[in-house]
Amino acid sequence: MRAVTADRYGPADILKITETARPEPGPDEILVKVAAAGVTTADWRLRASAFPLWSWLPGRLMFGLLRPKSRIPGSDFAGRVVARGRNVANFRPGDAVFGSAGQGAHAEYLAVRADGAIAPIPQGITFDQAAAIPFGALAALVFLRDMAGLRAGETVLIAGATGGVGAYAVQIARALGGDVTALASAEKRALALSLGARQVIDYRTEDFSAGPARFDVILDPAGVTGWRMARRALMPAGRFAALEIGVADMLRALWTRLRGGRRMIVGISGDSAADLRTIAAMMADGRLRPVIDSRYPLDQIAKAHARVETRHKAGAVIVQVDPALPVQSAA
Repeated sequence: MRAVTADRYGPADILKITETARPEPGPDEILVKVAAAGVTTADWRLRASAFPLWSWLPGRLMFGLLRPKSRIPGSDFAGRVVARGRNVANFRPGDAVFGSAGQGAHAEYLAVRADGAIAPIPQGITFDQAAAIPFGALAALVFLRDMAGLRAGETVLIAGATGGVGAYAVQIARALGGDVTALASAEKRALALSLGARQVIDYRTEDFSAGPARFDVILDPAGVTGWRMARRALMPAGRFAALEIGVADMLRALWTRLRGGRRMIVGISGDSAADLRTIAAMMADGRLRPVIDSRYPLDQIAKAHARVETRHKAGAVIVQVDPALPVQSAA
């Protein structure tokens, strides 16, 4: 099978297309013929070993000290089940599925545990659209619902509101009953409003922390604000949740939790089947729609990574592994 491979850490051009053996599913796995896969911020950071300074050594120990443990990168995927292990009962060959695999998704075939973050693709959703969902939507759901505890009627500011996580955070915050303000560039104002924001603040010309608005929750998936700015714009019991953090942020989160009042919240979102099913249900009933910035064929994987690395994409970047594969089974 054709697969993207990386034998060392480095820039996007280290990624190559090679022929490698097709994986065989284990007893608890399914084999997916991949139609489309997402290229996420996490994929870029793993490829370049671009971990924050405090997590560089733990990251290398986890993913490979001198070179990547997994030669085939890629987490988010969408495709069709073609085989299953003897212990698998919840998926059958022919099922159209999407999910988050951890590694190995940038290939024509992927073997993944059937009890992982995998779900059936809702009717009316294409493989490209499904592959655009897991990374951003799962992170947004967990940070808003579980970590920040967003409640109906609360005001929420989403920084980087049209990015790979932000585009889904706006929609999920709205679905949870939040009154959403988007922090985005002027040229992306229409997109942010279409996703459910009530108003948009242009981060290039306005300082949200200096204005009169106060928020119950501020979510920053892209590292464009920071505690000092967020604190000035929070309600007395407001919560600031950040995805890109340093050691000082972790200490600040502990201190603000002990002290009470305005809080900083840090954490790592996990990928679960239950949460992905929640996301799938939101897509099915129209509360959540995929947002795609750009599409690339598999042999342009380096260009896809370069696009993600700009930090200015709107939604997800997709590599089309098998664009001819139909979502609906012919069976």
